[in-house]
Amino acid sequence: MKIYKEFTFEAAHRLPNVPPEHKCARLHGHSFRVRITVSGDVGIDSGWVMDFSDVATAFDPLLRQLDHYYLNEISGLENPTSENIARWIWQRLQPVLPALSEVEIRETCTSGCIYRGD
Repeated sequence: MKIYKEFTFEAAHRLPNVPPEHKCARLHGHSFRVRITVSGDVGIDSGWVMDFSDVATAFDPLLRQLDHYYLNEISGLENPTSENIARWIWQRLQPVLPALSEVEIRETCTSGCIYRGD
């Protein structure tokens, strides 16, 4: 079974590897949505895969690094595409949340990505 917990953060970024005339080459911001999905068996006694608050506790240190920051200045996010943000979160979250199965990033209502690890 899979469960998920969603989070939001506000951040500015620019994409340094696009042509200079591309709109994303300019500094801009997003209201990012992150969905952290974990997989596992439903506990016989608990009736759940994991306590949602445990997902929130695991993600909180990363959320504090991202929310209201300029993403390009964060080590590992010098080119902060949605794909790279998802991978950055996965690499830091998976060691403390071994049941992690997906990281979804939405930078707009209609655009985003889903990362399931390498």
